[in-house]
Amino acid sequence: MMSLLAAMSAGPDVPPMIAKLSIIVPEIVMFVGTCVVLMLGLSKTSTIRRASVGAAGLALIIAGIAAATGPQGVADSLLPHVMPYAKVLIAAVGFILLLLLTGTVDREVEAEADAGKPFDVLRANRAEFYAFFMFSLTGLMLCASADDLIWLFLALELTSLPTYVMVSISTARSRSQEAGVKYFFLGAFSAAMLLMGFTFIYGATGYTQLFGYHSIASVIGAQGSLGPIATLGFVMAIVGLCFKIAAVPMHFYTPDVYQGAAAGVSAMLAFVPKTAGFLGLMLLTSAVGWGLGGGYGLPSELRLLLWVVAALTMTFGNVLALMQRSVKRILAYSSIAHSGYMLVGIIAGPGAWGAGAPGNGLGAVLFYLMSYGVMNVGAFAVVASLEKQSGGEAEDVDDLRGLCKTHPLLGWIMVISSVTMLGLPFAIGFLGKFYLFTAGLRAGEVALIVVMGLNSAIAAFYYLRLAGAPLLEHRDEHEASLVVTAFNSRKLAGLISAVGVLALLPFADRLATLSDHAASYGASSEAAQASASQAEHVDARSVTDH
Repeated sequence: MMSLLAAMSAGPDVPPMIAKLSIIVPEIVMFVGTCVVLMLGLSKTSTIRRASVGAAGLALIIAGIAAATGPQGVADSLLPHVMPYAKVLIAAVGFILLLLLTGTVDREVEAEADAGKPFDVLRANRAEFYAFFMFSLTGLMLCASADDLIWLFLALELTSLPTYVMVSISTARSRSQEAGVKYFFLGAFSAAMLLMGFTFIYGATGYTQLFGYHSIASVIGAQGSLGPIATLGFVMAIVGLCFKIAAVPMHFYTPDVYQGAAAGVSAMLAFVPKTAGFLGLMLLTSAVGWGLGGGYGLPSELRLLLWVVAALTMTFGNVLALMQRSVKRILAYSSIAHSGYMLVGIIAGPGAWGAGAPGNGLGAVLFYLMSYGVMNVGAFAVVASLEKQSGGEAEDVDDLRGLCKTHPLLGWIMVISSVTMLGLPFAIGFLGKFYLFTAGLRAGEVALIVVMGLNSAIAAFYYLRLAGAPLLEHRDEHEASLVVTAFNSRKLAGLISAVGVLALLPFADRLATLSDHAASYGASSEAAQASASQAEHVDARSVTDH
């Protein structure tokens, strides 16, 4: 594999197709791993079926290594270094999510097989479930590799489509199937809006390529402003991506879907589609640029849209979370609020003070995605690890009471995860918010930072409630007793999350530097020169002809 990478990425005379293949080696590894997982999961032998999880984990590890050691940049891109960083992050968080998903499906089928009954492959979902998980992560990696509207759309849909099925089959309850139907129809609506937006962008520029000499970025740079058709296209595309990141006005599905799905699948939804959406937003806004028209910042129409969406998203998410009793619904509204925070980084952009400098808004988004992906798993792992004797997950806040005394490991995982998502200084979540605050202030978005600060204060109420219930309250002996699941990998996922948010803190400066480098904006180099050259040769008539 390493020799293949070296051969693919060596020398400037590599054919375009080989060069393109070199950047998707991690995705190829994931696809091969998915095929292996699918075949193992259909075996009649119990040991081989259970090996499908190990095969998925091994594929994620190899894909992560391939991303870290493969090409470290993409030619003709305004974000040339985002690809390896994003793919390593996806593989790492994907591995933790895989541990959390263990035992989600086929529990009854496997119990019957262990009792001596014949294995009924038609009733089993293991193969499809883990294959869909791998396909979704493959699509997410493809989002990081995208340099074209068609590629980006297909990657986003490959990320999303498997999750519709995963939600529906994650539990045997009708609530999961209802959640899956809601998620699917709203997802189809958002996909249609996104595709229509891409159509308008193509109609306005004549290209589907995002960056390079003949591209959307070069045409917009030559025009010096967004025309009405391109503006409509970008607005529709951004609203379509709001569904992926669970942002207003496309956030309504989130609490119902999170509550209806199994906790492990809900944790996946909180990271995978959100990361895909933000990668898409970074690519689209980079194609427009933060310096169009000689000033600094996004075009006024797009900046206003993102400003309003960010303010409403963080406010709606935090205020509505105050009214919830279900832990999964609280975490769902929390996920909405976190999307609002990260939109501040998108608005701030790469920074007018230089690519890779402290305060890089896009770098802050990548850093926050990393910290959120790790700290979010812990809270869902606690919910996934606790079950009521009467059946079903222990998802009410009251079910967490006294957990630090009855089940210390799970109790402390919930405490650490909650205060980390709140942003207390001893964990990585604090620095994630700090970098977003810094980027927003350097970009002059003082009003939005004030809104973000007020929302962080509101969020303290429900996060401290999630932390206080296991730590400070006592469980009534008359309440329904809880059973810890037999799947130890779920507790391991929670432990990795809780330890990770603390252990990553000493390396925060290094991680922030990597995030800023990954988000280094290439407008000052080849991409800007291509845009300037295009501006000299593209007149108004040729633009109209496009």
